[in-house]
Formats: sequence, C-alpha cells, structure tokens
Amino acid sequence: MDPLSDVLSLLRPCSHITAGLDAGGAWAIRFQEMGGRIKCYVVTNGECWLRVDGAGDAVRLATGDCFVLASGRPFTLAGDLGAPAATPQEVFGDTARHGGIAIWNGGGDVFLTGSRFTVEGRHAAMVLSALPPVIHLHAASDRTAMRWSIERMTEELRDARPGATMMAEHLSHMMLLQALRLQLTHEGDRPAGWFAGLADPQIAMALSAVHAAPAKRWTLAAVASEAGMSRSVFAKRFRDQVGEAPIAYLTRWRMLVAGDRLTRTSDTLAQIARGLGYESENAFNTAFKRTMGVSPRRYAKVGPATSHR
Repeated sequence: MDPLSDVLSLLRPCSHITAGLDAGGAWAIRFQEMGGRIKCYVVTNGECWLRVDGAGDAVRLATGDCFVLASGRPFTLAGDLGAPAATPQEVFGDTARHGGIAIWNGGGDVFLTGSRFTVEGRHAAMVLSALPPVIHLHAASDRTAMRWSIERMTEELRDARPGATMMAEHLSHMMLLQALRLQLTHEGDRPAGWFAGLADPQIAMALSAVHAAPAKRWTLAAVASEAGMSRSVFAKRFRDQVGEAPIAYLTRWRMLVAGDRLTRTSDTLAQIARGLGYESENAFNTAFKRTMGVSPRRYAKVGPATSHR
C-alpha cells in the first residue's frame, strides 16, 4: 500500500457516528474530549462557524466546505459564537447516533453531514499529531472533488433506505481519504511528520519506497536515491519535513507495524522480526523496547508505555 493508506490502516478508523445536523437560529455546540477521534464533516447547506481551541481565529464555513479535525482539541461549532453552547449529547441524542438527522433549534439554516471516527491504533496520538489541527477545504476545485460523496451521504441519511447505515459508513471513509488527499495538494504550514512528508513530492517517493519494503536493508544513501537526491540534501530536507532522520523514521514505522502484528495476529516474535528485516530476535527486541518503551511481549499484553502515548 501507499504511505497514506498504510497509516490509516494502522489507525483502523471506524465510523462511530455518521449523522446529519440541521440547525437554525442562534445556536452553538461545544465538543470536548476528542482524543483518539477524527471528525470529518461537510456543510451541505447554509453557513456556520468553527472554532478550535488553540488553532487561531474562528473559521467561517460556507456551503460545500469540508473540515477535518484530528488533533483531539476541543472545538465549538456554531451559527452564532455568542450563543449559549449545548453539548453533543443534548443535540444529537440517540437519533443521529443511529445514522439519522438531528434537528436543533428548529433547523432550517444550516445542514452538515459527516462522521466521527474512533481510532483504534495504540499510538494514535503520535500518528495523528502529524495532521494540521484544522483541515479546511473550501476552494471550488475541492468542493467539486467532494461533491459526489457529499450528495450520496446526504441521500443516505435523508432517505434511510435498507443498508443506509453501512453505505453511510463507507462513504464517510471515502470523504476522509478524499479530504486528506486534497489537503496534500495545498501549500501551507503543517506540523512536522509523515503527513508533511507526503506533501513534498521527493520525500513522498522515499516514504513510499520505505513503506513498500520495510524489511529491506535500507541505508541513508539508498533512501536518498529513491528521492533522487544527494544524501546530505535529502537528510536535511527529510528531517525538516518529517521531524526525524530517515533511518529513525524507518525504525519507528517498523515498530508500529510490529506492534500492530503483535496485537492482531498470531505471528511469533521471530516471524515478526524477520518480516521487518531483523536477523535476530534479540536485535528486534532491543529496537522495539527503545522505540515503544516496553518489550514486545509486554506490549502484546498491556500496550505501550504511558510515556510514549
């Protein structure tokens, strides 16, 4: 798979809630405790405000705009930022929880559709921290690219035909992937990490090569060659974009894959070690504990060390 697919597969996002919101008048909703969750929503009609804690000024959302939140920061969604804020439980209740549409404050002014994804990966925070705190897609080309999924999602939520819940969940995954793809095409500040690396065409080639063959005996020269760059120039650019040295990234990725296999397969430590390029189980154990904070066997039982979450 490609790096974006690899990372999302490792996170195993599952659509916990796929729903619509029909709001009207002066309204606001305050969302707390978003850790380990990704929200991906589209404004299909009307306008509203989005304010994410610690992410600067509030963002005005118009019809067709999409936003993705993956930082876990609390945020407020509102038609009027000065209105008393309700809780998601008050607004959505059980109706939207089962794939329906929540009508708030009479509805009629703004309609949003989308999903909240629960992320299952044990090191979700480390992976999600590479995404911008707010991904706001509002260009005409972005809206066109998202339109098909948006229209289908709206139909599924509105018509409630047989299989609507599953259809909406699959569409929500498509919307998330499409939003992340589109964000990669836009210039702008991004937190250092794998996502920023994917936005750089040459660094992305190196990441693709490493993800395609994590067991290969990679050297700095070999990875730089995949990007078509000299070792020194590549090493600096990789660190600037990704936030760590190329070989350090390779080791971290190997250990994340190893952790996933330890908890989701019956593979032995020897099989996992060989599959990730380690000739001995001892060498693998040492690298795993240094990177993940605990031994492979303990990780398989109780998860990562607290300090590494």
